[in-house]
Amino acid sequence: MPAFFPFTPVRWLGCAVLLLLTGQATADTWRVKIQGQGTDLGETPIVVPLKNAPPPGDYELRLPQGGSAVPAQVFVDAGTTYFATVLEHVRGNAPVTYALQPRATKSAAESVSLRRSGADIAFDVAGKPFLEERVADGPKPYYFPVHGPTGAMFTRAFPMQTVAGEDKDHFHQRSMWFTHGNVNGFDFWASDPLNKPSPKYGTIKETARTNALAGAAAGVLRTTDDWLDPDGKKVCQDERVLTVYNTGATRVLDFDITLKATAGPVTFGDTKEGMFGLRVASSMDVKNKNGGKITNAEGVTDDAAWGKASPWVDYTGPVEGETVGVAILNHPDSFRYPTTWHVRTYGLFAANPFGWHDFGMKKSGEYTLPAGEPIRFRYRVVLHRGDTASAHIPQAFEGYAKPPRVEVTAD
Repeated sequence: MPAFFPFTPVRWLGCAVLLLLTGQATADTWRVKIQGQGTDLGETPIVVPLKNAPPPGDYELRLPQGGSAVPAQVFVDAGTTYFATVLEHVRGNAPVTYALQPRATKSAAESVSLRRSGADIAFDVAGKPFLEERVADGPKPYYFPVHGPTGAMFTRAFPMQTVAGEDKDHFHQRSMWFTHGNVNGFDFWASDPLNKPSPKYGTIKETARTNALAGAAAGVLRTTDDWLDPDGKKVCQDERVLTVYNTGATRVLDFDITLKATAGPVTFGDTKEGMFGLRVASSMDVKNKNGGKITNAEGVTDDAAWGKASPWVDYTGPVEGETVGVAILNHPDSFRYPTTWHVRTYGLFAANPFGWHDFGMKKSGEYTLPAGEPIRFRYRVVLHRGDTASAHIPQAFEGYAKPPRVEVTAD
């Protein structure tokens, strides 16, 4: 008899659900039952660990009554086997059972694929560029370009590229990144304009790329990074897992990062300059009064959203004549959920759980991570067409925080 389990938190980056698999790994056919938890959902990425599994590779989900196949994937990461898919719709509590079969097509135009350029690595979705991790041309890893579902870049190109009409301030705000402005007293947020060594600024160096894969439903990049003081001494280490999904109406990535105090205690200072951030395309800036808007989960908008704690924030505005948006969702498993937000009308958009004093709170946000201990941060980024309401961002958050339940059996 198959076992049915509700969602409980798990340690991996983008786990949308918890799944325990019954049956034998040598079975020829599998069935996947997916049931929502009361909320109608749109595009819903799912990544689940498998106890027993079919061989790694590309698969598809099919309904008994026919219809279009749904891409699915089995892959191995950090010694664990995972199943991934993206459902177009999840209807309330209604269960749906699919047959899991080997995928009939191998087309990159219908999958997630990866490209390498020297030390950098990029992911494409359905044959179109999505985002690239860059490690060779700056004091810390960053992600650029970042394309939305329209094909346009949704993050600012400066200082990597010159785009007419873009703001050219804050050169260290490179598209999308993860840093903090006070770690054991060193500034990992800002940097020298010419990337020269400085007694003030720390650097982040990628030391290992332990996994990089892509397939029918998802792509995964797992790396480790050393945070180094100005003398090159290690302050701490991170392990970050980036997962991108084969979505159609949106572009979605999960960013799961664990910071580890591997070189002694680590103190994250109370400063607004942090932490998981991006700089939206300048045409979206609220300050330009061209339709840009900041909205959080409580309905607080624009300047008033700065420093507030909220499960999610959406930054919308025009890009190439079309209203689009970038939402960052904070998972309930993440440290100090719901996070406070360093989100500005000039285009900066960052989740920062440490900047309490700057955000007007009476209690200090400083936090010391004991030696040998980890701390985990989890975010989902949704790049979408339309405004917050038409993109159904509250439902997208529900699909991330309280995802469908899954039951898998082998025939």
